Amino acid sequence: MKVPIQHPKTSTNYVVVPLTDATVSEDPQTATVTLLPLQQEEKPAFEWSTALLANGGAGPNARLRARPWLSTGRWRGNADIATRVADMLVDNAVRHGKPFPDGRVSLHLIVTGDTRELLVEVDDANPEFPDFEKAASLSGEPNGRPTGLWWVAHYRGRLRWDVKRDVDGEVVGKTVQAILPLT
Repeated sequence: MKVPIQHPKTSTNYVVVPLTDATVSEDPQTATVTLLPLQQEEKPAFEWSTALLANGGAGPNARLRARPWLSTGRWRGNADIATRVADMLVDNAVRHGKPFPDGRVSLHLIVTGDTRELLVEVDDANPEFPDFEKAASLSGEPNGRPTGLWWVAHYRGRLRWDVKRDVDGEVVGKTVQAILPLT
């Protein structure tokens, strides 16, 4: 099944994909997993999306491609932090998730209209997130070798996830979201 993509009228270099509220099913196999609704904006100050080939270079590619868009979107936060988090989320999707049928994962950058926080979102085709509570409760303090999601806590970000559904409501994967403050 192909993931629905909307192409903006002004350019073919990027893809804008609005997220919708996802309903959570009461699946007994995932009863220990906590789904947190993704933070969403009715009208973001800026939004950019792209699809990245799910291979070993996807994380660094996300970092390189996100930096100019953070400038274009006039996000006033730390671009080094934001691009590192984008790199880590994409890398985690490639390593622990599953690419969509086209062999790609999606990256979205959204600057909120009210708080100007940055939402870094990554979509993959695996609808599960084992051990989310453990990943979301990391302190950000160094304790051994840092893992990908540790960087979110280290930079005082918040981590959320939810299932991703197609236009027919069918589960097609998940979205992992890191919310980064301006400072």
